[in-house]
Amino acid sequence: MAKHRAPEGSPTDFDAATVALADVSGDYTIDVAHTRIGIRARHAMVTTVRGAFTDFAGEAHLDTLKPEASSVSIRIRTASIDTGQADRDAHLRSPDFLDVERWPEMVFSSTDVEQVDEETFEVTGDLTIRDVTRPVTVEFTLTGSAKDPFGNTRVGFEGALSIKRSDWGLVWNTPLDTGGVLVSDRIQVEFDVSVIRSA
Repeated sequence: MAKHRAPEGSPTDFDAATVALADVSGDYTIDVAHTRIGIRARHAMVTTVRGAFTDFAGEAHLDTLKPEASSVSIRIRTASIDTGQADRDAHLRSPDFLDVERWPEMVFSSTDVEQVDEETFEVTGDLTIRDVTRPVTVEFTLTGSAKDPFGNTRVGFEGALSIKRSDWGLVWNTPLDTGGVLVSDRIQVEFDVSVIRSA
């Protein structure tokens, strides 16, 4: 997707930040207050339920000269799932799904980073949910970089990942009288990430 360009002489904040911070190499931590890890699933074959994990932490190493040397790791507290409906959240935390008492964390650790173009990176890594670890690839788009008013160097990324929850042993479901099932097997995980360079 082409990047929007402002008329010459009046650059957008995004363009100005990108030019000013051409080299963002370094070690970073995820800014939880400005990051969202969301999920989407189909319910009863007719609508989409959205939610997010609210308790997580992570680190990243960015290398603009050698992108393949970059890395990222994220740890998500499974009990922090929030879909805005208490009964549904309790079911998602139960042994039918995330089984948060036995498996309090989901973990993603990168194993490879490939730069596709100026703003796009394919990050491959191991995703662990419950007691199952499987490789996945997330396509991340660089959304910008800037120095904030507090002197922090920030970099933003957006990405999405589609997985089959049954691949990680989350197989609970209920068939519908009209055909299909109550909860889709395929889940969309969405990342809107802001990271801050470590001092």
